[in-house]
Amino acid sequence: MISPLRLSCLFVCFVGTLLSVTLTGCGKKSPSSASDSAPGSKILRIGNGAEPKDLDPHVVTGVGEHKIITALLEGLVTYSETGDIAPGVAERWEISEDALTYTFHLRADAKWSNGEPVTSRDFARSFQRILTPTIGSEYSYKLFHLVGAEEFNTGKLTDFSQVGVATPDDRTLRLTLKHRTPFLLESLLHYAWFPVHIPTVEKFGGLDRPGSTWTRPGNFVGNGPFVLVDWKSHQKITVTRAATYWDAANVKLDGIDFFAIESSDTEEREFRTGRLDYAYSLPLSKIETYRRDHADTYRATPYYGTYFYRLNVTKKPLDDKRVRRALALAIDRESIIKNILRDAGQTPAYHFTPVSQKFAATARLSGDLAEAKRLLAEAGYPDGKGMPAVDILFNTLDSHRTIAEAIQQMWKTRLGVNATIQNQEWKVYLDTTQTLNYQVSRAGWIGDYDDPHTFLDMWITGGGNNQTGWSNAEYDRLIRSALTQPDEAARMAVYQKLETILADELPVLPIYFYTRIYAISPKVKNWISTPLDNRAWKWVDLAD
Repeated sequence: MISPLRLSCLFVCFVGTLLSVTLTGCGKKSPSSASDSAPGSKILRIGNGAEPKDLDPHVVTGVGEHKIITALLEGLVTYSETGDIAPGVAERWEISEDALTYTFHLRADAKWSNGEPVTSRDFARSFQRILTPTIGSEYSYKLFHLVGAEEFNTGKLTDFSQVGVATPDDRTLRLTLKHRTPFLLESLLHYAWFPVHIPTVEKFGGLDRPGSTWTRPGNFVGNGPFVLVDWKSHQKITVTRAATYWDAANVKLDGIDFFAIESSDTEEREFRTGRLDYAYSLPLSKIETYRRDHADTYRATPYYGTYFYRLNVTKKPLDDKRVRRALALAIDRESIIKNILRDAGQTPAYHFTPVSQKFAATARLSGDLAEAKRLLAEAGYPDGKGMPAVDILFNTLDSHRTIAEAIQQMWKTRLGVNATIQNQEWKVYLDTTQTLNYQVSRAGWIGDYDDPHTFLDMWITGGGNNQTGWSNAEYDRLIRSALTQPDEAARMAVYQKLETILADELPVLPIYFYTRIYAISPKVKNWISTPLDNRAWKWVDLAD
C-alpha cells in the first residue's frame, strides 16, 4: 500500500522513514499535551503522518489512513495478540478442497456501533461498492480474485449477482475465486475487504461515488474496537472504545489520538517532551543519537516495503527507456543509505520486490555511469545537453526532500541533467500523481500481505496504483497467469520474469528497501512488530 503503504501505496501509503506521510496545516498546531478524555483514562497518543485524505476504506490509499481505519472497522479476519491471522467478524471458515471456495461464518454478536448486527449482506454490498466503477477505487483490483469481479469493475458485467459473492443467510458469506489464491486470508486484513455500513453511506450520498460526508464524526458507523468521536482537521483524530464491539472485553485502551504532524523534527520534539507516546518517524539527524543514547525508545524493525520513484512514461523525455535507465544508473543508492539515512538498516534496491522467505528476485538493475552517459547520448542528450529539466515531486516530509535534493545533485553532476524539486501536501500529491500531472514522483509501497504478488500486480495496464502510464502486454499476460500455475515454484518463476521486465523497462526506479525507524515510549505495551507494521489495536495497552 502507498505508503503514506501499501503501500502501499504503498507505503508507502508508507509512509517514510519513510512513506507517504504529509500534512500542511491550517495553523500548523502542535499536539496538545493531554487528551480531551477523563483524567486517568488510557489514551494512546501517536504521530500518524499526514492529514488523511478520508476514512472511507474504498477510496483512500496510504499507511496513515490504514492505521485509523483499522481502529474503526474490522474485516472477516484480524490480527491475534502475537501478530498472526485470527478470526475477526468471521468466527470460523472452511476452504474447499480445490481452494476456490471460502465459506465464512459470521459471529452472532458482531455489531455496528449503532447496535445493528453485522451481516453477510453488509460484506456483499460493500464488495459491490468498491467494485462499482464510479467509486474509482485504487484498490478495487484487490478483489479481482473473485469470479466476475474484474468484469463488474470494468463494466463488462452489470449484474453483481454473477460475481463470486453469495450470502446463503445473514451469517454465511461464500466467496468463489477464479483461481487459487494462497494469500487470500492474509489479504483480507487489508481495508479494501472491510465492510461499511451501507445505510449510512447511502444516507450521505456516497454509495456510488467518493467524497461523501459519512466518514465525519457523528455520521460514521463502524464495527471496530473504537468509534470516531472527533476530527480536528490537520491536528488530530480521536477515537474511543466501542461498547458494541464483539470483543470489547479484550480492548485495553480507552482511546487513541492520531496526530497529523508535518515535520519529523516537530514530531520528535513532541515525543521527547512526553506529549506523544509514539513517533512515526525520526528526523534523519536524530537517528544516531537515539540509536546510541535512547535504546529504550529507539526501534529499527524489518519492514516489507520499497522506496522508489515513479516515472511518468507518457511525457518526454521519460517516454524513452534509455533516458529512464540512465537516470536509474546515476543514483548512488549506497551513498543515500550511508550518508542520508545514517545506515539505519535500509538496503539498496536494484529490483522492485523486497527479499522475503518466499521470494528473492534474481533480476537486477546493472550497469555503470559510463553506460548511463552512453544511453543518454544515444537518446539525443550527450552530457545532458538539450534535455529539458525533469521535476521531482514528493509529499511533504523532511527525509523525502533530502533524498530528492541528493538525487537532483547526482543527476546534475553525473549526467548533466537538470532537475527541479517540489513538495505537495498529501491530498494534493495524491491527486497530482493519480492524474499523471507529474514527471518523477516519490513513492513508497508496503506490502498489503506477505507475498510478492502485492508488489507486482500493481503494474498491470491501467491498474489503480500503476500511475505511471506504463503498459506492457507481456507483463499483463504474465501477472494474470501467476495464480493459475500448478504449484508455488512455478508461481515464483512467473514473478522472476515480471521482475526482469521491470528491471528492463524501468517505469519505476527502486531506491532502497525499508527498515521501520521510529520511537515508542516504554509505557506502551503489547506493541507487536510485524513486517507490514500492522496490528490489532485492541491488544495495545498503556502501563498505569
